Amino acid sequence: MKYREFEEIMSSQRMYRYYTSCTNNSRRAMTLYRLNLRLSQELFTIVSCFEIALRNAINNNYTTHYGNDWLKNAAATGGFFDNVKCIKTAQIINKNVLILGANYTHHKLIAEMDFGFWRYLFAQPQFFAAGQSLLNIFPSKPRSTPHIQYNHKFVFNELEKINKMRNRLAHHEPICFRPLQPIIETTYARQHYNLILQLFQWMQINEASLLYGLDHINPVCNSIDNV
Repeated sequence: MKYREFEEIMSSQRMYRYYTSCTNNSRRAMTLYRLNLRLSQELFTIVSCFEIALRNAINNNYTTHYGNDWLKNAAATGGFFDNVKCIKTAQIINKNVLILGANYTHHKLIAEMDFGFWRYLFAQPQFFAAGQSLLNIFPSKPRSTPHIQYNHKFVFNELEKINKMRNRLAHHEPICFRPLQPIIETTYARQHYNLILQLFQWMQINEASLLYGLDHINPVCNSIDNV
């Protein structure tokens, strides 16, 4: 396909950074765009695996403490999310219970919750309301030091980074540039990828085995850097 056709489909506004970063070389710009799509696909796969592992670990932790229907019960009257500070969390749960209706099962309810919901279980109100046990899912988390507290707030902030990247991927935003500049750079993608691997390790999950055959992040980043 010729560049003008490609640009007409994707829009000149979307292609501007690609074209500019490739010194107005149309062939390189199309190559970069396609590589960015591939990197987005690769990262979304990694994020999806992490999200499933995270929610399952959280579910296992709270099932141990509160039983097999802990999520539905937490939002019910008298449940640990039935308070003013956790009202939005309770509303999200109850809304999805209603949507499931007669098809409700605990595992279907778990599957309805998005990444942001699981992240917010590490926020101060939710973390304390649920009994402060959630850091148990990271048995290999580093010990806190006077300079860094590896507590629920730290985990919440790290998960926020992944959540924001996930949203960028979902909205087809480029991840092959230096922030807000038409300069090719894969630092953002590599940093977030390494963060996910680190959190897998904190969970004592062998990320290399889990992602075998799925993980091509570094080779794709290298290809982008060499465009």
